[in-house]
Amino acid sequence: MKLMSGTSNEPLARAIADYLDAPLTATEIERFADGEIFVRIDENVRGEDVFIIQSTSSPANDHLMELLICIDALVRASARRITAVVPYFGYARQDRKTGGRTPISAKLVANIIAKAGADRVLTIDLHAGQIQGFFDIPTDNLFATKVIEDDIRRKYSEKDDLLIVSPDVGGVVRARALAKLLDAEIAIVDKRRPKAGQSEVMNIIGEVEGRRCILFDDMCDSGGTLCNAAAALKEKGAIDVSAYVTHGVLSNDAPGRIAKSELNELVVTDSIIPDPTATVTDKVRRLPVAPLLGEAIRRIANDESVSKLFD
Repeated sequence: MKLMSGTSNEPLARAIADYLDAPLTATEIERFADGEIFVRIDENVRGEDVFIIQSTSSPANDHLMELLICIDALVRASARRITAVVPYFGYARQDRKTGGRTPISAKLVANIIAKAGADRVLTIDLHAGQIQGFFDIPTDNLFATKVIEDDIRRKYSEKDDLLIVSPDVGGVVRARALAKLLDAEIAIVDKRRPKAGQSEVMNIIGEVEGRRCILFDDMCDSGGTLCNAAAALKEKGAIDVSAYVTHGVLSNDAPGRIAKSELNELVVTDSIIPDPTATVTDKVRRLPVAPLLGEAIRRIANDESVSKLFD
């Protein structure tokens, strides 16, 4: 087994390597003056089982292209099996036609990764589970729920007043799964989107007065949904409001927006490296997912069950 890292999240790749006690494969990734990406693998990978770790986070197109070129380099170097470890799968929100003459970009990206030569894909918390079916190669979609559950249990010793809140109707199944693990009740935020990247809270479904609310979602992009939901929950009498999401996209100065919001804190995983130019706030905290990904990689390499991680 060999591990290889792109440039999108090298700290996570190194943490996975440390967990597996396996070094990262020496690789050179450079850019020409016009932005073209060049990859050279400086170790022999012929006949190896290679796992390339690369989130397709911002800049999404650059990191996606980098992943594809790395895969092509491995194919031409005669790697035996190539697994694309994509902790955050970009374009996942474009998983269906939202109107006339619009693309299904998640399917397009899945096709491109497979066509480039990947033999399987490993990711965490796809925006929609059915995206697994977009791939014509084996795809393992891990769940960060256990990592999040453990953190909530450490922080909230008293669970009687906990309420898990889905920030929209589409996330009810996700919220219910976490609530079941914590033996907690759920509530739902009824919202609408005037346009992409904006949301308005219409109603709160459930009794939130006197409860400690935990918003739970798969990603936070601009932060508008979570900030608006937190304000609405406080207006309805919630004692405090925190949010847990798997992927902290945090674009358009989302940290600054969160810092001024009613949220006590936003907890994300380190599937995406933080933008160094973003506003720094103590309200954003990160949980490590290297042990989760590392164990899944170990199981795949040893032809063991990955699903048993969640039994």
